[in-house]
Order: sequence, then structure tokens, then C-alpha cells
Amino acid sequence: MAQKTDVPLDVREACVRAARDFIAEHGVEQLSLREISRRLGVSHQAPYKHYPSRDHLLAEVMRRCFRDFAERLDERERHDDPRDDLRSLGSRYLSYAAGHPVEYRLMFGTPWPESADAVGLVRDAVHAFDVLRGVLRRLHGTDAGAQTRVDLDAMYIWANMHGLASILQSNVKDHLDLAPGVVAQFEMHTMHMLSLALDGAARQSAP
Repeated sequence: MAQKTDVPLDVREACVRAARDFIAEHGVEQLSLREISRRLGVSHQAPYKHYPSRDHLLAEVMRRCFRDFAERLDERERHDDPRDDLRSLGSRYLSYAAGHPVEYRLMFGTPWPESADAVGLVRDAVHAFDVLRGVLRRLHGTDAGAQTRVDLDAMYIWANMHGLASILQSNVKDHLDLAPGVVAQFEMHTMHMLSLALDGAARQSAP
């Protein structure tokens, strides 16, 4: 039987913390409101007063992850040059992924519950993406014609950062017989190649 924990007066908040701990230990598939109530030492019905279903609780946990992620991106070192700001943003992205692997997998590796809209998950997830789009608008402008370019570059950068973060967290990279120093230089090299790609595309599209 799971050990009961001290329950704060705010059961709603306690449920979120207990759910994050449970997911870290057992994975998202085993999450249930019954298990959360057992962990908190409250009645089985207590969590339902705040979360109508297990998916509502999961959606709230995921929303918090996106909110914290966006705050971490917003706290980056700012630069006047948008290209430098993109590098700073990339470093923050990778730092969050490395320091919060459970939360990172929840955000980008877990199907969204049907209750995502109800708790504001979509809003907070879009805000995190808009941090990246905001920097790219400084690079490409804000007119209607630039929006497609901003979105394409945002998806391109995100795909590269997500791939880089996933590889850095994988075990297989440690068995590839890579040249000395490759792993340590991987992040900087990827950032450099991204900058070259963006600059090259900008020159091609220039009138």
C-alpha cells in the first residue's frame, strides 16, 4: 500500500503535486484519481471535487509544465540581435529538457486529454510556442506576408531543438563510437548550423 503523505489544506494543489510525483515514478499510464487519493490519505471522492476525471487532472499537470517551460524561456538572457536571442532561447530549451525530463516527455510525448481546452492547456502551450515566434518576428517583420516564414522557421527550429534534446537524453549516443568531444560540441554545432540555414534562407528570399 502506498505510504500516505501530509496533505496541505489546498487539496487541489496537493493533487497536482502528487500526480507529478506519481507520473515520475510509474508513468502516465497508471495515473488514476483513486491512486492520488490513496497517496494523499483522503477519501476517494476528495479529488473529484476539483477534477471531474483523471484526464482533467492530467491536463492540469501538463498545463503547468507548459507554463513553467514558457516562463523558463522568458527568463533567458535577452539580446538586441534576434539571432543571438534565438541561440539564447535554444540554450534555455535544452536546459529545461535536460533538467525536467519527466515534464518534457509529458509536454511533447503524451497525447493530450480531451479536457485540454477546459483547463487552459492549449492556451499555455501556444504561449510557449509564441515565445519563439516573437523572436522570429523581430527577424522577419510583422506584416502579413512574413507570417508564413515565421511559422515555417519556428517549426524548423522546434524540430531541430526537439531532436537535439531527445538525442542528448538517449542512451544510444553513448554507444556510437563517436570521435572524442563530439557529444560536448553537439549543442553548439547544431546552433551554428541552424544559424547558417536561417541566414542562407534569408539571402535567397531577399529581393
